[in-house]
Amino acid sequence: MFVRLGKIFVVFSLVAMLGAHWVLLQTVAWTTMLADNLHSNSFHEAVAKTFDGKHPCPLCKAIAAGKQSEKKTEFLFQAQKLEFPLLKENLVLIAPSRFEVLPTTENSFLKSFFQKPLTPPPRLSFV
Repeated sequence: MFVRLGKIFVVFSLVAMLGAHWVLLQTVAWTTMLADNLHSNSFHEAVAKTFDGKHPCPLCKAIAAGKQSEKKTEFLFQAQKLEFPLLKENLVLIAPSRFEVLPTTENSFLKSFFQKPLTPPPRLSFV
């Protein structure tokens, strides 16, 4: 029960954090406006009046005010230049003590590519 409640809380938190609640409220507002406009106008006129932005309903005005008041302040990040002092040490590269070149043949890749596996692949068994 607590796991399910926790998951529901996480979903609602993400929805609120992403601002999806404004989309849901705006959808409700548009649906209400469209239904109200259909009573007095044709369908084409009702859709045009709903979405033209010139005739906002009180809920649309409240949503716009809520979005405006929720605007986050921008933080100015000033990157500081990191300076590392130069080291006076000399860089010395040491060769490995043992080095050998492995022999290569032209067909070594092809031989390994076309070899069949030694054992058959494992089989799935449902027990």
